Amino acid sequence: MSVQVKGVAVSTSHDHIKRTIKETADIVQVVGEVVELKRAGNRLTGLCPFHSEKTPSFTVNPQGRFFHCFGCGEHGDVFDFLMKYHRMEFPEALKNLAQRCGIDLEERQLTEAERLQLRRREILFEANEMATVLYQEFLRHPRLGKLARKYLEQRGVDAGVVERYRLGSAPDPEQAGWHVLTDQLLAKGLPIDALQQVGLSVAKEQGGFYDRFRSRIMFPLVDLTGRVAAFGGRILGEGKPKYMNSPESPVFDKGRLLFGLRQHRDSIRKQRKALVVEGNFDVLLLAVHGIDNVVAPLGTALSRHHIQTLRGYADEAILLFDADSAGLKAAMRSIPLFLAGQMEAKVALLPTGHDPDSFVRAEGAAAVAALMEQARPLAEFAFDNLVRTHGLTLAGKNKIVAVLNELIRDAADPGQRALMTAHFSEKLGVPSSYFTTGRQLTARPAAPETAPESPGLARLPRREKQVIDFLILYPEHFADLREAGLEQVLQEPAAVRFVSRLAQATAILPGRPEQLLDMITDEEERAYVVQILTGGSPHDAEQEEGRSMRDELVRWLGSVAHRRTAANIQEQINRAEGIGNTGLLMELIRRKQEMEQKKRGNSI
Repeated sequence: MSVQVKGVAVSTSHDHIKRTIKETADIVQVVGEVVELKRAGNRLTGLCPFHSEKTPSFTVNPQGRFFHCFGCGEHGDVFDFLMKYHRMEFPEALKNLAQRCGIDLEERQLTEAERLQLRRREILFEANEMATVLYQEFLRHPRLGKLARKYLEQRGVDAGVVERYRLGSAPDPEQAGWHVLTDQLLAKGLPIDALQQVGLSVAKEQGGFYDRFRSRIMFPLVDLTGRVAAFGGRILGEGKPKYMNSPESPVFDKGRLLFGLRQHRDSIRKQRKALVVEGNFDVLLLAVHGIDNVVAPLGTALSRHHIQTLRGYADEAILLFDADSAGLKAAMRSIPLFLAGQMEAKVALLPTGHDPDSFVRAEGAAAVAALMEQARPLAEFAFDNLVRTHGLTLAGKNKIVAVLNELIRDAADPGQRALMTAHFSEKLGVPSSYFTTGRQLTARPAAPETAPESPGLARLPRREKQVIDFLILYPEHFADLREAGLEQVLQEPAAVRFVSRLAQATAILPGRPEQLLDMITDEEERAYVVQILTGGSPHDAEQEEGRSMRDELVRWLGSVAHRRTAANIQEQINRAEGIGNTGLLMELIRRKQEMEQKKRGNSI
């Protein structure tokens, strides 16, 4: 049997279909939807969508049909990109690419497991899509949608905006009943467990189900592929909560989606600037007035994923927040995320008593544009806010330095950290060492500093200390941790010494913690071992607890050892790329892929 692929008959075997789709799909087009790519010889480069960077290290090779990041090591083919970036399962990625390529993918061309996996997610998206259509019908209904239509008209949302964002209405239960949506979706053949999973229906304690959303304007929340992943609902009239989103589900993660990004991504990419507001109606009303490079998080604070996504479309984000305490806190909370994400950000505060919706209706788009032009860089905004809050007394400066130190540490780029240190030390009139060492400002000269000692067992990093404590109490598991990469992972001198002595002790009398004491000459370390052995540690007594802890530490050690080995290979990949050794580069990439496949196999 065969199918038509752009007019050519091809075999329908499962492996051949995958290979045909991979060879037919345009990886540049797929990646280019979320990454701005620029030609560099026979490759294309851009900022990596999987980690934060300012200098592009992400490449797409159209000839080889693969992508690779020389910064974080992410790599793969067009299937891998869809699965990693859009969080698709393989069957879903296969179907998506088949549709892009014009390949008629029949279900029998999938394995049984793939069909089941694909169908489960498809049902959830189908439920959301059917609900979207019903909410639109409810909004158009002469009686059920009357209040919602009047509300939208009063807010200045015209029919074109309603259509573009697919707005709808969840009816008042006094008019339509408590389960009108649930009943209609069940009548269309959707299973009730799917409706519950995406949060459209809620089970009653006494049996039966009712609609989660009632008496609300409904906003379909779409992912970057255009599928409805969830809903946001704004209450009509009085009631709480004012805004309500669908619960998280296998197809919805509120920390990853931004309302308006799907509709506005072309405008954002063209302007290279994204305006970030707090609410759905803020997005709508700004768009009504011609400002269509705007997005909003979904009832939550900005996340690293949000910023990472925006970096694929914009060079700069402007946060347009209310000038109240909540708006100031939201801006301050976002600072570490933008610093870590290496994305430029500014803050524009609205006049007191306004939100973006009311401000643009009262003052117009020109006033919003003026606010954006006057936006302050995020770090400068933070500094001014800290000075207003704490003042410039000695105590106030100490508090400001403490907060700024946290922000400086969050900056991912060393050059950015150095500039911030120099800038803020000059503005505060204090030496830059107060930022680099974290010292407190005092009225008298500080005593000369002494070089810090190498930490002993009691002052090891948390994870390394946890491993050492466990081995003191359960030396019988030493071999398991050693096999998992113990000596490769532990690097602090005190931990290395301890492991060496434990190796000697277990060789003489395996399973005897006290044997360690004969081999430790340092009094502080001896005291620490005695304290753990006699101090009623939480690991004490139960062997089952010991085995459980062993398994957790084995997983952690294996993960760290894998990362370090991968980092070593990555360095070799970077060197091969630098000298143009294509043969070595492909071999190293193959080795790294084998490592990742082995890791995935071990995690199943």
